[in-house]
Amino acid sequence: MKFLLLTYILSISLLSYILFQDKELEESINRGAEIYSDFCINCHMANGEGVEKTFPPLAKSDFLLNKREESIRGVKYGQQGYFLVNGVAYNNIMPPMGLEDEEIADVMNYILNSWGNKSDSIVTPEEVSMNINK
Repeated sequence: MKFLLLTYILSISLLSYILFQDKELEESINRGAEIYSDFCINCHMANGEGVEKTFPPLAKSDFLLNKREESIRGVKYGQQGYFLVNGVAYNNIMPPMGLEDEEIADVMNYILNSWGNKSDSIVTPEEVSMNINK
């Protein structure tokens, strides 16, 4: 009986956590979509495909999905220099957008969950603020 009760409590706790995180992520994605429209859409385009060899794609981006910290730093501080995205070389400058940590988290959650991307974990303002090394 104790095992059954413990299993029930753990199941309810896990379900509550998942439902809360999904709602929090959904709200962050909605805010991030607005930020993307204001700051990112001109270069990375409405569909996240960018402009080949000029502005890297965010849609199905191996760089974005495999280099989370570098991606956050790129949004926070801007980015320049050579890097590869989906096997295509980019060497351009992205200036810092002047966004707050919460805005960066929101736009990252939008990008990480759009155009064929799927992230297993939510980007939080705390994660962004910890990402201070350039």
